[in-house]
Amino acid sequence: MTTPVCTSASNAATAATRTLPYPSFASYVKARQPVLLRTARSLTANPSDAEDLLQTALAKTYVAWERIEDHRALDGYVRRALLNTRTSQWRKRKVDEFACEELPEPEPAPAGDDPAEQQALHDAMWRAIMRLPARQRAMVVLRYYEDLSEVQTAEVLGVSVGTVKSAVSRALGKLRDDPELGIVR
Repeated sequence: MTTPVCTSASNAATAATRTLPYPSFASYVKARQPVLLRTARSLTANPSDAEDLLQTALAKTYVAWERIEDHRALDGYVRRALLNTRTSQWRKRKVDEFACEELPEPEPAPAGDDPAEQQALHDAMWRAIMRLPARQRAMVVLRYYEDLSEVQTAEVLGVSVGTVKSAVSRALGKLRDDPELGIVR
């Protein structure tokens, strides 16, 4: 085993064999920015967002610059930072709010709408429906509570559309004549 006589000469030889393609972060950015910007543009729809994305990825690369041993793999490192940053952005995406003319809040209930009265009406309606014959009851429930069309109701029950129309008409007539539902009229 030979021992080098001059350690400074040995260090210079090691440094010469370990020549970095990019001596500084600034030189790397200057040389590779157009290619990296193209990659960022492929990840976003807006050129301004692509520039912001690249800037964020380059900031992350700058922080890790001293830890990156192989500078030939810098493009891969920056591309991974671009992808991770973009993924984080869409995961954190929030719903935009827009001003509009009408407020989406429901109208305040009139003073006469008592929840107890509403529940009583609801219960009376179901009792009246339960008094209908089974076939008419099924058609009314499918038609008005399940919100099926006449054709869909006919398919579910295996009858003709005309049968659904006439049975629902008779059922509604019985509900109109129901004495317990007289409070609605």
